[in-house]
Amino acid sequence: MIEGKWFAQGSDIAKPLAIRQTVLGRGRDAVDDVAQQVVVYHENTPAGTARLWWSDGVFILGDVCVLPQYRHRGYGDLLVRLLLYKALTHNAQSVALFSPKDCVAFFARYGFTAGEEGDVVRMQLNAKDICLSCRHAKA
Repeated sequence: MIEGKWFAQGSDIAKPLAIRQTVLGRGRDAVDDVAQQVVVYHENTPAGTARLWWSDGVFILGDVCVLPQYRHRGYGDLLVRLLLYKALTHNAQSVALFSPKDCVAFFARYGFTAGEEGDVVRMQLNAKDICLSCRHAKA
């Protein structure tokens, strides 16, 4: 069984932090105090995590990561859709993220468009363009 579990601000976020540390090599930071975290479980075992927070008038989607043994099973897709749904239910006008260059095509599938580039690429998606049941461009 596959399921998602949300961790609100102030919750024990040990599970999302463990996944983030394993995949991204980063632990707790200041954003964790204001972010909502989500974990996707594969048969009661944490498989991936991501987080969503509000900053400067926009929802920020971040740290989408899936443990290596669970990749290519659609868990990253599920995490992004859960974050977009949560943003919509909180009346988001837009959602932004900062993506490594090699992940830009993945996020473009949801309609995110690239903006500023540097070590990471800032991507944006207007809420009116969010479609949780469709894919925009093939990655």
